[in-house]
Amino acid sequence: MIRILSAFFLLLAGPLLGQEWNTLQIKELQPGYYIFTTYQLFDNVPFPANGLYAVGDSAVIVIDTPWNEAQFQPLLDSIEKRHHKPVVFCMPTHFHDDRTAGLEYYASKGISTWSSRKTYQWCVEKKGPKAEHTFIKDTIFTISGIQFESFYPGPGHAPDNIVVYFPKAKILYGGCFVKSVENEGLGYIGDADLKSWEKGIKKVIKRYPEARWVIPGHFNWSGTDALLHTLDILKNR
Repeated sequence: MIRILSAFFLLLAGPLLGQEWNTLQIKELQPGYYIFTTYQLFDNVPFPANGLYAVGDSAVIVIDTPWNEAQFQPLLDSIEKRHHKPVVFCMPTHFHDDRTAGLEYYASKGISTWSSRKTYQWCVEKKGPKAEHTFIKDTIFTISGIQFESFYPGPGHAPDNIVVYFPKAKILYGGCFVKSVENEGLGYIGDADLKSWEKGIKKVIKRYPEARWVIPGHFNWSGTDALLHTLDILKNR
């Protein structure tokens, strides 16, 4: 598991400590695009992880899996109940288990699981859940009318981290490569390349100037501020 606690988060988590943390939260970002959040406990403190799903003409695609095993099936059930469409595709944004934990479970349900070749290799090395299919280069996908692209900006939070962009909705899903404006630091950096991370953030800012939403892997999101905020953290570390 990834240990990413900070004093700042302990303050934020306070209200959750007296509540049921083992839940699935889903928020609509814009029509057809939803952010889901699940939690893991560290020292009895709940820590959130975000994922995204998009609803297409006849099916749904998921970026990153729930972190909490108890929420693998509830996410599928919630999507079916809300949208009456099946999940057919799932892709993690890097190899850590807050992104990949549900890959093998979803494959067992007939969902097509994909990752970059780098992510697959790291999953094998770490003996973690891995996708059934891989791609090597930055790739444009079109599934059930949803177009999105993967982009590898170089090592950053992890050696294999990618971001995913939805051009029609102008949503950039940054995963853990991007830090929320609520974060005062970089969190877990055990697999990070800090020098390359700063260069990678600049690449992403240049590549997606039209993005209206930037979604970090943890905590809340607001417009596109997270990109420059992450860059500031890296410059001032």
